[in-house]
Amino acid sequence: MSRRPDTTHAIDCSDLVIDRSGHGSPTRAVDGVTFTLDPGGLICVAGPTGSGKSSLVLALAGSTDPSVRITGGSAQVCGVDVRRPGRKHRVLTYRTGFVPQGAGADLPPRLTVQEVIAEPILLREKRVNHKALSIRVATLLDELHLPLGTAERFPYELSAGMRQRVAIARSFVLEPRVLIADEILANLDLEVRPVVFDAITRRRREQGMGALLVTNDAAFIRELNAETLMLRAGHVVARGVGKDLLWAPNAEADSRA
Repeated sequence: MSRRPDTTHAIDCSDLVIDRSGHGSPTRAVDGVTFTLDPGGLICVAGPTGSGKSSLVLALAGSTDPSVRITGGSAQVCGVDVRRPGRKHRVLTYRTGFVPQGAGADLPPRLTVQEVIAEPILLREKRVNHKALSIRVATLLDELHLPLGTAERFPYELSAGMRQRVAIARSFVLEPRVLIADEILANLDLEVRPVVFDAITRRRREQGMGALLVTNDAAFIRELNAETLMLRAGHVVARGVGKDLLWAPNAEADSRA
């Protein structure tokens, strides 16, 4: 019997299992992960390379990457069953702001920054007020401390840090119910990081946006005062807020070995 969509949580995962395929047989990337993220809530996902962090957020964001497949458990994001979204896949992409790993480097090279940020709205809406859309893009550029002249430039004309902020602006343009981001601080200078922190915090407070962020930046996690899920080999081995992590049996001893 299928589980009814949970509309009270931004994200609701129960015993989630994800396989990742490559050149050989599929491998178990995520194994039995369970957690909930409330509207306006924040969870940071940390762990070593290969722990399953990127596979987890790819699946939850509704990625069409064929190498990532949910094979067990259940997960709802904004009330949409991500294991079998069907026609609701479009709804999922509208309600979710997604910043994948390497997002800044993968911006469409033939689109201007204005077009990159506006594209999610243009794909969703049949009729668009272009003046209002330009104002929305300009507001996002200003919020993320990007010069307004950036709108007419192409991604290859920008620094890596500027491109990352363009990717973040794009994820915000539809005013998502939940932000799912993989290494959102990549290539950002230290003085710019508080700008991103403030943008996320403002949306959590004013719009009830939930946020699931993959990061191993301990200072950033402390600044956000975030709940943390620590992954290792696809399993949640610890969770808690700040330094108060509750480790699974044997996991803390293994981490010191």
